Amino acid sequence: MSEDKPAETVESTPAEANAIPNGKGHEPGEEITASAKTPPAEDGGKETVANSAPNASPHRTENAEANLPESQEFLSGAEDKKTTRFTDFEGKTSFGMSVFNLGNAIMGSGILGLAYAMANTGVVLFLLLLTVVAGLSSYSIHLLLKCSGIVGIRAYEQLGYRAFGTPGKMAAGIAITLQNIGAMSSYLYIVKYEFPLVIQAFLKVDKPAGEWYMNGNYLVIIVSVAVILPLALMKQLGYLGYTSGFSLSCMVFFLISVIYKKFNTPCPFVDFAHNITASVMNATDPGGKDNPACIPKMANLNSQTAYTIPILAFAFVCHPEVLPIYTELRNATKKKMQHVANISIAVMYGMYFLAALFGYLTFYGEVEAELLHTYSRIDPYDTLILCVRVAVLTAVTLTVPIVLFPVRRAIQQMMFPNKTFYWPRHIAIAFTLLTFINLLVIFAPNILGIFGVIGATSAPCLIFIFPAVFYIRIVPKEEEPLRSAPKILAACFAGIGFLFMIMSLSFIIIDWTSGTSKASSGH
Repeated sequence: MSEDKPAETVESTPAEANAIPNGKGHEPGEEITASAKTPPAEDGGKETVANSAPNASPHRTENAEANLPESQEFLSGAEDKKTTRFTDFEGKTSFGMSVFNLGNAIMGSGILGLAYAMANTGVVLFLLLLTVVAGLSSYSIHLLLKCSGIVGIRAYEQLGYRAFGTPGKMAAGIAITLQNIGAMSSYLYIVKYEFPLVIQAFLKVDKPAGEWYMNGNYLVIIVSVAVILPLALMKQLGYLGYTSGFSLSCMVFFLISVIYKKFNTPCPFVDFAHNITASVMNATDPGGKDNPACIPKMANLNSQTAYTIPILAFAFVCHPEVLPIYTELRNATKKKMQHVANISIAVMYGMYFLAALFGYLTFYGEVEAELLHTYSRIDPYDTLILCVRVAVLTAVTLTVPIVLFPVRRAIQQMMFPNKTFYWPRHIAIAFTLLTFINLLVIFAPNILGIFGVIGATSAPCLIFIFPAVFYIRIVPKEEEPLRSAPKILAACFAGIGFLFMIMSLSFIIIDWTSGTSKASSGH
């Protein structure tokens, strides 16, 4: 994992010399020509000399030097010198494992909110929005990889530094931290909410009497300490490929179950609790399929539609993980990493659409913001749904460590930019982050509020705005003038990000102030 790379800190000329590690991993000649033309934000004309040396030396030497403290990097020329490094796993992760890791970074609790999003946009409008956001996500990864190839830097924060100096690095680091803390909070919120229901269903307890093992707050802490913390303490992201593969297989099981339940759930469904309102509503039209409530809407606009774009944007955010996964990819090239990204996005696109479609076609307008909760209204003791809950719990739990890695790297880059790897600090940051997130989850209102607010702010920054403005600043004017088609396209891309952010925040604020928001009420 490249999280603790001091080499990528470009705060001094000697460090910058070896922060450009790779001719490795990019198309031949690309960095050598382009990077020589790129003046750094603060390093002046010394950059050209800095770039030529690493590109001429073998990659292992470059990567070794790139990970020494700044005081040693520039002076060390020993190819085989063994030192404490941050990229011991660099270049060793297979294509498949990289797809698993990136897919797992994309996949998460977002899938549980997509049926609700479809209910509030309609099938056709949802598919259109999903397609647009998936395509834009792939394009933004292209921009990140292009910037990374030109300057030889594989850390989001350092691209920010190269483009705008320290403010750029801080903005990227803060956005990554907020986004990923929001993501981890939403994952642990599912653990808090679903785990007690699983235990309750397993023990067939109708009304819990306050037992500690059915208290979601205690269960979140136990899962964090027993499962997440040990995985988060691993030194390299590549090692999590196996848990990522298992996590994705759990979500495939979730998807298959959602499709199966569509054909085994009557419409309108009968509420298990025999709520009077629901019973009357269900009894009004025993004709089943002829009931207007059982006809899918192709397009639908209401107050909750405002949440759809943030939920979709949140569902495709994987950008902080892209460059670390790129660093660890075996025989890495930009083209190969773009294939990893495209495959991951395509697979998640298919899973997202199918989960949303069949979840929506099962419950139509009755679907809730958290899909699994709707199933429990039919039969809280359904064995299949119990297994699905366990699978989703497993999947989101195993996703948390992957999302935590970029946050820790962002904190390292912002607070300890010139430090070498140090186990106590590595452990302390992970422990502090998990403690903070646990407190947040215990006192957070509900999952939709987290999706809405975080998705409407940091997600557009990481997907649209930052990759575009970094690209415009980093790609040399000699190679692509400001009025060239790629840079105009990037500027439009950033504009879309600002538009998404402003619209989403405006709708959400109006929704909250009007008192109709489901985000402000518990489910």
